[in-house]
Amino acid sequence: MSNVQELEIAVSQLSANELRQFSEWFEEFIADQWDEKIEADILAGRLDAVGKSADGDFLAGRANPL
Repeated sequence: MSNVQELEIAVSQLSANELRQFSEWFEEFIADQWDEKIEADILAGRLDAVGKSADGDFLAGRANPL
């Protein structure tokens, strides 16, 4: 049995309150992982070209307002 299968079984056996607590923790965990990945990409310069392109679009009046 894989770790993922073991986790699926364990999660399926949680009470409603435990599932809510786990869900909140997991959402924060995923958000933290995303933040770390974006920060690493920024520090490594992997987003520089995208930023320059966005700046160019903005200066040329091609900005897409939300």
